[in-house]
This record gives sequence, C-alpha cells and structure tokens, in this order.
Amino acid sequence: MPTAQPDHRVVVARGTQAVKVRIDGRQVSSSNRPVLVYETGLPVRYYLPPEDVDLKLFEPSATRTTCPYKGEASYWSFRGDEGNGETAQGHPDVAWSYLDPIDAAPEIKGYISFYDDVAEIEVTGAPPQAPAV
Repeated sequence: MPTAQPDHRVVVARGTQAVKVRIDGRQVSSSNRPVLVYETGLPVRYYLPPEDVDLKLFEPSATRTTCPYKGEASYWSFRGDEGNGETAQGHPDVAWSYLDPIDAAPEIKGYISFYDDVAEIEVTGAPPQAPAV
C-alpha cells in the first residue's frame, strides 16, 4: 500500500448537483445524488450511486489499486452499446469504486466515479462550499 502523507487530506461532501456522464456521446449516468471527494492535489471527483449508472454498458475489470486515504479501488470498463447494431468502442478501466473504503471515506462505498479524460462529466448546480484540502 502506498504510504500516507501527513499533510494529505480527503474530505467527502454530499451534493445535490445534477451530474450527467457521457462516453463516446452515450449517456451512461444521470444523478442528482453525487458524493463529492475533495483530495489534496486532485480535482474534485463526483461519485455516483450505482443505481444511477447504466451498468449494462460496463463490465467489472480485474484491475485493483490501493489508496492509503480511501482503500482498494475496483475498476469498470466501458464496453459500449452492444445492442444497437453498431460496433462500440470500449474503454478499459474508465470508472472505479471502493467496495470497502477505509473509515475516513465511508460515504463513497459502492459509488462510482469516472475518469474525465474519457468520460464527459457535466455538472449543473452549485457545489457545496469546497473545504480546504
């Protein structure tokens, strides 16, 4: 496990913004129940309830990573829309979740976040006051 740094912080806040996620132009999630994670040195991440993600478009990946601040992450690969007669482009490990996060971030348990270099994440509404991280 990577070593935790004493000045590194993770702050979790529940939000009410509308969050839409698209991959290759296909909407894969729409939620107004995000959990925002503010982490030192990283952009805010939006974690969405799995019920608000079209999981038929994804498959679990064998990839696992460990974060000293949140725990072990499991990954999801986008396989695309297989039922529309078109060839879908897949994207490996485009989303992740913490199935058993450490005690510092219990609110993200099972919620899914997306890499913004593959997924287009549209957020409407004002976020809660950003904490100092």
